[in-house]
Amino acid sequence: MPSIYQLKPTFQNLLRPFVKWLYLKKITANQITLSAMFISVMLAIALYYVSINHQPVILFLLFPVWMLLRMGFNAIDGMLAREFNQQTKLGAYLNEICDVISDSALYLCFLGLAFINSFLLGVVVFLAILSEYAGVMAPLIGQERRYDGPMGKSDRAFWFSLIALCVSFSSYLKENNYLNSIFYFCNGILLFIAVLLILTIYNRIKNSIKI
Repeated sequence: MPSIYQLKPTFQNLLRPFVKWLYLKKITANQITLSAMFISVMLAIALYYVSINHQPVILFLLFPVWMLLRMGFNAIDGMLAREFNQQTKLGAYLNEICDVISDSALYLCFLGLAFINSFLLGVVVFLAILSEYAGVMAPLIGQERRYDGPMGKSDRAFWFSLIALCVSFSSYLKENNYLNSIFYFCNGILLFIAVLLILTIYNRIKNSIKI
């Protein structure tokens, strides 16, 4: 199964003029990395507050918007580091740790929603962290960092954005049948993500070992 990650080169080419402008403005890769993490955590806290206090869930539309922007942030910090000689040991740590913190916070903001299965969501968060750990383990055995799919960071961003869209419009559905459908659909996506994360972990370990 292909991964959205394969579209990264095209995405980077579109961003390259903006990245050069940021470099000329003395913006560093580490600043971009940290900014993306802080925005992610603050948005996650805000959306969790919205969900537990029964505020308008239409605000969950901010989730897919930010996920798209965050993909840009992630591409930009990498391009600044590689193409403008900003690679540092600290940056390598920040790149991995900040992504895990951001992803975990953004996924867990759905915990406040009554129709989200909290156990299933917890399993997804755990497997997502494990999949990233499987990727960063590859250099320890002399291989490159693994980004194998089918459920990488970009893929998870897509599927969680789809859940957020369902959540956003759930308050407009008054019929119990429709609400039950959203319950099964959202949790079905979580189960789907979990299964593909297990396959992703397997692929990253297998491909690291066989090279």
